[in-house]
Amino acid sequence: MELKYSGDLIPAVIQDRKSGKVLMLGYMNEDAIVKTLETGFVTFFSRSRQKLWTKGETSGHTLKVREIRVDCDHDALLIQADLSGPGCCHMGYKSCFFRKLSSKGEEIILDREFDPEAVYGNTKQESQT
Repeated sequence: MELKYSGDLIPAVIQDRKSGKVLMLGYMNEDAIVKTLETGFVTFFSRSRQKLWTKGETSGHTLKVREIRVDCDHDALLIQADLSGPGCCHMGYKSCFFRKLSSKGEEIILDREFDPEAVYGNTKQESQT
């Protein structure tokens, strides 16, 4: 199957296999896809660090791949995974989509699941992807 990358990257939506909720969006290059398929754990290409990283390297909150789907245009991936740990988001939430945007502005709609400083050892909340 020929995937359509934007530059060298393809977006990957990560979905909790059990609940169906979207956990995060990351980007993968060909090497990240190969490593994900080989190990069975989701690996991304970090745009900020310019290197591969497997989700859970620091936190231990890994994403075990259960199924990888490709959209109809071959330009996006949907990865159904099992999350080990209380949250996927490096800011302490189960999902990276913990904010709701409306005409009234931004609202946090989820409870924080863990203390990111305790897990990552710093208070600087930089993007992981």
